Amino acid sequence: MAEPWVPRLYLSEHAGRCRLTLCGLTHGDGYTLQNAADDLIARLLDMVLFVRTAGFAFSTDLPPPDYRLLDFLWELGDRVACGEDIRERVFGPIASLDTSA
Repeated sequence: MAEPWVPRLYLSEHAGRCRLTLCGLTHGDGYTLQNAADDLIARLLDMVLFVRTAGFAFSTDLPPPDYRLLDFLWELGDRVACGEDIRERVFGPIASLDTSA
């Protein structure tokens, strides 16, 4: 069985701040990688809640968006609606590890 598709995740650093970019969707910023990840998840949660409320709207003047991004957002919205944490789906299995120790 193939792994579920996830947009590419990029990490960059500038002026002592981290930026995690989920290609084609959004980004998260913070002074630590954890802060950037938390910011990214917060932005994604805003996006998926909006999509579940308002649906998808597109301009006919532009090419259609990547259907995989739309599927990914919709799946995240389904998970949020069921009360699930989306971190593991976004970051992979390592996201479920407890690093607070």
